[in-house]
Amino acid sequence: MTVVDVVRPRVCWVPEPAGSLGREAVEFARRVGLRLDPEQELVLEGAHGVAEDGRWQTLEVGVNVPRQNGKGEILIARELAGLFVFGERLVIHTAHEFKTSAEHFNRLESVVRECPELHGQVKRNPSGRIVGYRYSHGEESIEFQDGRRIEFKTRTKSGMRGFAGVDCLVLDEAMIISEAAHSSAMPIIRASAAARGPQLWYTGSAVDQESMDHGVVWTRVRERGLVGGDEMLAYFEWSVDVEHPDDVSDEMMCDRDVWRSVNFAIVRGRVTEKHMEWERRAMSARGFAVELLGAGDYPPTDGAADQIIAIEAWLALEDPDSVLVDPVCLAFDVAPDRQTAIVAAGLNEQGRLHVEVVASGAGTGWVHDRLVGLYEKHDVEEIVCDGYGPSAAIARRVDEAGITVKRLDSQQYGIACGMFADAVGEDGLRHLGQEEMTLAIRGAKARPLVDRWAWSRTKSSVNISPLVAATLAHWSAVENAVGETAIF
Repeated sequence: MTVVDVVRPRVCWVPEPAGSLGREAVEFARRVGLRLDPEQELVLEGAHGVAEDGRWQTLEVGVNVPRQNGKGEILIARELAGLFVFGERLVIHTAHEFKTSAEHFNRLESVVRECPELHGQVKRNPSGRIVGYRYSHGEESIEFQDGRRIEFKTRTKSGMRGFAGVDCLVLDEAMIISEAAHSSAMPIIRASAAARGPQLWYTGSAVDQESMDHGVVWTRVRERGLVGGDEMLAYFEWSVDVEHPDDVSDEMMCDRDVWRSVNFAIVRGRVTEKHMEWERRAMSARGFAVELLGAGDYPPTDGAADQIIAIEAWLALEDPDSVLVDPVCLAFDVAPDRQTAIVAAGLNEQGRLHVEVVASGAGTGWVHDRLVGLYEKHDVEEIVCDGYGPSAAIARRVDEAGITVKRLDSQQYGIACGMFADAVGEDGLRHLGQEEMTLAIRGAKARPLVDRWAWSRTKSSVNISPLVAATLAHWSAVENAVGETAIF
């Protein structure tokens, strides 16, 4: 297997081991009839490094991949290798829902039954009758003649209590692991007697805070994988290089090279591009970005409140007599419900930075004409918008009128949000106390980026388009040195 044969994960952290049993796992999978993709083999090889003392280098393994790319086959190979190659006595596979756990049991059982080498080792009673397959609801398991077994469970708050000595614990559907279920499950691997120690696997797809309530556990694992350097973790992620589903552009949605870079099932012929195109047309843009391109809306993990700007701090900056003077920077933003706001930023007559909502209302049809009118009437340094949101269509129309609109990428947007919050906290701007802005400040929540944060449309309880536009306009004013003589 060479590098060019593999669709490489965009994020891959594997600590350097003293040795590895990865090839043994891959060769065993082939011997028992599993036909693995090179990408699946890459995970097995990277996850099974061995330290100098002979124990697992990585106690945790995370595999984050878009839906229907074959993570189930990775787990079947890992679970069977645990029992037949690594000397593990008890493997437990868990999922958020019973049907998911039961489906995995059915798939693994088929592999065992169809392989004489494995089926011949399933437990029998003294008369020779096979009794090692258990099908009772919630008690699905396979036990082998020497007592080795694998069990399949649905996660609950206390469902893992009572187990001890688990050698390999799999937490499938990792994007839906509650803190309570995780806390219940973690201690059961402490008493593992396996020669190489226990190993904990997380497998799942991207988290979407809009539809998933329990994404913090998986996000913590992912953050460690993104940073790297954790000697106890191996992490593999196939995803587009964006920080939020809203950052996935229309061009990326339609780019078949992008599809193939994160869906190795297409490259391996299990999913056709025609089918992927049908999914793109049938699903919502956000759903397609999250489920099939791996663009997550990951929650904060530090326990800090996601209310960034205290309303008291904002109200303290109100100055009804503040007058904005040219030159100015303009920004506009469109909310999901098509509420739109235009905000100007620059210096007031006292030389302080000032932000002001100059127009807001329903729909977007009026925005182009208003922006052009403002540009003609005032000394406008720059017009800016979020480069990935619904503002893009308006930006194109303004461009066509001969006025260039600057689109901010996700990194610039994150910087802009931090700058705006800092300006409020450090008495660094003035505003008129407009109701639209006050409401937006009160209801605005944040979403995490890799190393910063941004305003969240989905988590916020109100229309935040005035706040987003103010954030971008303020950034533009600072970047264009409109406020370089400002009084702070």
